[in-house]
Amino acid sequence: MTDYGHPLRFGTFVTPSVQDPEATVGLARLAEDLGYDLVTFQDHPYQPRFLDTWTLLSYVASATERIHVAPDVANVPMRPPAVLARAAASLDLLSGGRVDLALGAGAFWDAMVSMGVDRLTPGESVDALAEAIEVIRAIWGEDGESELFVPGRHHRLDGATPGPGTTRRIPVWLGALGPRMLRLVGEKADGWLPSLGRVGLDGLRAGNARIDAAATAAGRDPREITRLLNVSGTFDDADGANGLGGAPDLHGAPAAWVDRLLPLVLDEGVSTLVLATDDERTTRRFAEEVVPALREQVAHERAARGTDTSRVVPLAVRAARRDGIAYDEIPSTLAEHAVEPGDAAYAGVRSNYLRGGSPGLVLRPRDTAEVVEALAFARAQAITRDVPLSVRSGGHGISGRSTNDGGVVIDLGALDTIEVLDDAARLVRVGPGARWGEVAAALSPRGWAITSGDYGGVGVGGLATAGGIGFLGRAHGLTIDHVRAVELVLADGSVVRASDDENPDLFWAVRGAGSQVGIVTSFDLVADEVAGVGFAQMVHDASDLAGFLERWGATVEAAPRDTTSFLLVGRPRPGQPVVAQSMTMVDSDDPDTVLARLQPFAAIAPLLAQATAQIVPYDAVVSAPQPGPHGGQGEPVSRSGLLEHLTSEAAARLAGLVLSGETYFFQIRSTGGAAEDVPADATAYAHRSARFSVVAMGASRSRLDARWDALADVFDGMYLSFDTDRRPEAHAARLADAFPPATLDRLREIKRRVDPANVFRDNLPVLGPDPVDAEAAVR
Repeated sequence: MTDYGHPLRFGTFVTPSVQDPEATVGLARLAEDLGYDLVTFQDHPYQPRFLDTWTLLSYVASATERIHVAPDVANVPMRPPAVLARAAASLDLLSGGRVDLALGAGAFWDAMVSMGVDRLTPGESVDALAEAIEVIRAIWGEDGESELFVPGRHHRLDGATPGPGTTRRIPVWLGALGPRMLRLVGEKADGWLPSLGRVGLDGLRAGNARIDAAATAAGRDPREITRLLNVSGTFDDADGANGLGGAPDLHGAPAAWVDRLLPLVLDEGVSTLVLATDDERTTRRFAEEVVPALREQVAHERAARGTDTSRVVPLAVRAARRDGIAYDEIPSTLAEHAVEPGDAAYAGVRSNYLRGGSPGLVLRPRDTAEVVEALAFARAQAITRDVPLSVRSGGHGISGRSTNDGGVVIDLGALDTIEVLDDAARLVRVGPGARWGEVAAALSPRGWAITSGDYGGVGVGGLATAGGIGFLGRAHGLTIDHVRAVELVLADGSVVRASDDENPDLFWAVRGAGSQVGIVTSFDLVADEVAGVGFAQMVHDASDLAGFLERWGATVEAAPRDTTSFLLVGRPRPGQPVVAQSMTMVDSDDPDTVLARLQPFAAIAPLLAQATAQIVPYDAVVSAPQPGPHGGQGEPVSRSGLLEHLTSEAAARLAGLVLSGETYFFQIRSTGGAAEDVPADATAYAHRSARFSVVAMGASRSRLDARWDALADVFDGMYLSFDTDRRPEAHAARLADAFPPATLDRLREIKRRVDPANVFRDNLPVLGPDPVDAEAAVR
């Protein structure tokens, strides 16, 4: 007797009839409404009375919201696996991860031969199916290669490129019988999908034994393989009807169905039951009278037997695990959403905007309680095994510190709520995983905005703990100046609220050095009334770059506070003028005011293209990007500096940096204004007198560092999130740049109290880059 402890799932098996296509789709919608997990359709492309199965699956996926779709089973001889893999990945992405793939070797050979398919012997069918699985998984990118090579007699890849990728591991099930096919299931598949009417109880038991033996021989846990079963039958409430009787179909009252299905789950390992019927009443009655009773009895029996229902980690995933992480100790509440290097979803979470990462584990908590669990697990790895820990909100940070190599990443992307707490006070609560474009869109209908950088893809958590120099900065200050309270998880797992009245020292530290003291799980922020903004983009001839920078800086400082300007300067090109692009926002929807503010910027230097200026809602400028994973590669090389004025000397020396060609991205952001109104000691961001933030990115770390080090006397500090200087010998200097002496002393005192083991040490740690023995630190 075998129960693999898999979650119990239910599906329907619907005939893809062409006679009434809408009725066919209606049965799928009904299955979703009734709570089924899966709807499947047989795949016989040569059958004239059937709809094309893959077209039907795509239509059904678009007509439903929750239910998974699958072929039962895809006819591989008539569907080239490389094409099928791309189709499945595409539909999985379009449907939000709702595609499962069941494959078959084909059965009706006369019909297939009539359509040009070469007949295969049973042995050849097994080989062809094995090759198809390799091709499909390679196209899905599970091998991590940019060029794909799969040798094979029937299916092969010869330098192909991966498909669109997947955000989850799409399961591959096999609908197959025969000893060699069953061995293939055990060696390579994620599930076995026979039909009870064909295999019978004895065949089911024997098939499971063969699969288990093959899986064990291949180094797999037999529990990796889901056991699915197509069943059919009719309901009959007559006395004495009790399940199968002598027929392969089920019949009898719902209670008799439960009695017959229960041992299939508890003794034969079946966890997904797929009801083959086109009858609406049968579909409904099975869902309403059989499924709940069967779930209840299975749960009761498993509890009584102590059945192992823990997560099963596939061999491919276990083989890719990194040293030092206690994977088997991941809390069960986090395991379902955790991503490891061998998972299909890994490609979508390994990197951030600029940095290519290879973490050993990405934990994706869904609420504060799970953040506490994730941090407890990560803390244990960090302290006992010195495993790196990174915390990620949106993954856009220029410094790239939200990923790592071989460590743990706590990804807060699921904590993305945006909630208005008080209309009169314009108080909103925002999760760290929300992106600023989403926040801008949510606040726009109320005529509100919160200054938030220059790109809507930036995560709330990183910006709202580091500073936040944005397009509305001179008018409304830094993003951290709008924070009124936070919920914070400390290194020891305690959850506290911090504000001016509660834990004020932590509240001070969070605003400017939040990465040092804990993980913020929600922010209470005050929005400003911003009905509309003027926004202009101008392309300037900056051939006299030093003079241009000086004039632009003077124009910024002379402008009223309602005007904020950012500047981008491109790398010089032979025979071409140096080009500078200014992006200027005016906190006004009055055309005359906007025009008056922009004219001085247009007069700085000749324009190389027609300036564009418009009055738009704030969220039209800081808009949310299309969803999708980051694809950063390598290590970002970036340096940051703050200065009070763009003097002629500063402008000349910065121009020299640009003209050296060592920076391919050079930006100056204006700040000051309202940001200067906040006392320097009010937050851990103390550089309130700075009116300009400079960032330069380059291809060579050594060459850019050398150029930047020569500019050290130009700057008065740095913006923490834009600097990637991790040279051990420069650590003290970067700390001094980021935090003035009094600020650093206070921050260290808080850090020693709330994080004595230096758990949060990945982002310019104030106690040094190395772990600290917790007991010694406390003593």
